[in-house]
Amino acid sequence: MNIMILYTLEILLFIIMSLNVLYILIFSIASQKKYRVPAFNDKKTNKHFIILIPAYKEDKVILECVKSCLNQEYPTDKYDIVVISDQMSEETNELLSALPIRLEIVNFENSTKAKALNFAMSHLDGYDIALIMDADNTIKPDFLEYIDKVPFTETIVAYQAHRIAKNKNTNIAYLDAVSEEINNSIFRLGHVNLGFSSALIGSGMAFRYDYLKDELAKIDAVGGFDRALELTLFRDNKKIGYIPDAYVLDEKIQNHKDFSRQRKRWMSAQIHYLVHFWKDIPHAIKTKNWDFCDKMFQQMSFPRLILLGLIFIISFIVSSLDSSLGVKWWILLCVLLMSLALAIPRNLYTKQFLKATTALPVSFFSMFLNLFCMKGANKKFIHTEHGSK
Repeated sequence: MNIMILYTLEILLFIIMSLNVLYILIFSIASQKKYRVPAFNDKKTNKHFIILIPAYKEDKVILECVKSCLNQEYPTDKYDIVVISDQMSEETNELLSALPIRLEIVNFENSTKAKALNFAMSHLDGYDIALIMDADNTIKPDFLEYIDKVPFTETIVAYQAHRIAKNKNTNIAYLDAVSEEINNSIFRLGHVNLGFSSALIGSGMAFRYDYLKDELAKIDAVGGFDRALELTLFRDNKKIGYIPDAYVLDEKIQNHKDFSRQRKRWMSAQIHYLVHFWKDIPHAIKTKNWDFCDKMFQQMSFPRLILLGLIFIISFIVSSLDSSLGVKWWILLCVLLMSLALAIPRNLYTKQFLKATTALPVSFFSMFLNLFCMKGANKKFIHTEHGSK
């Protein structure tokens, strides 16, 4: 009887893991097709932009970000830059004040990105598009011109730009850069190629200003405000587009400690919003709201590194107990590796990439241990420090 239970559990576990792998495989294959934004307009429309940059203790990187935003080939009277300075030094604030931007200085008891954005937008109006940036981001001079040409409608209320790595100076940073591009392939390019919405990623996001101001005011997220925003958006039958040729450079995590803290924040948000929006699934299925259903499946899925590590460990254990049962697990592992390899841009296959993969075991165990210390992780903002180290 005990053996039958074990066999049943093994089959059930294999089905769950297979669904996760199949999802990655489908969208990895879909990402191989080139994508052009529908109704892309080659003529300038001169939308009025506001660039919102929440900056919590970001003294080391904020000036580089702001200067890249100021260096746009776009009419200067058609965009404003707002930095929401939270617990940055007086010296940094003085330097920012000398620039042609709007500086909002806040001092929240419990700081979050959603609070900072809501504070700024509460007394700012008259804009067509809001662009949300992180303080460690930089953009190229033609960025706003590119965003200006994409169509915003009653349904398509947001776009995610193509975020790429600013740095690959350590093994962890390189792996983070690879992970970012896998996300771009699977959750953005692959999705829009199959008619789904793109996923948001926290920065490099452009929204119809009126929609963002109304919806974000209802969100008081501690972590993962982008998850809350996109689930709310999908629940309202809105869509998110993707702009693969509009690049945002983003600083990548450089050490295991910051990697663990960042992934803990992400996993906590994933679980939190799965529970929060669970009750909306039946209605979404009934109304064929596939974007919402797809996003909820993502909330239920294993993080990729956890999935990879677990399948490898289970393959080894099952094979040691019964080699015939282990075959399907090794095949599943190969399919997962092939799917991930397909999603990685060819320019990232370098000697440094091979060297960086040696950091995978430590990264896996770091994430795995996070699963057992998630309590309270979504009640306090977990900050990841940026700047050269």
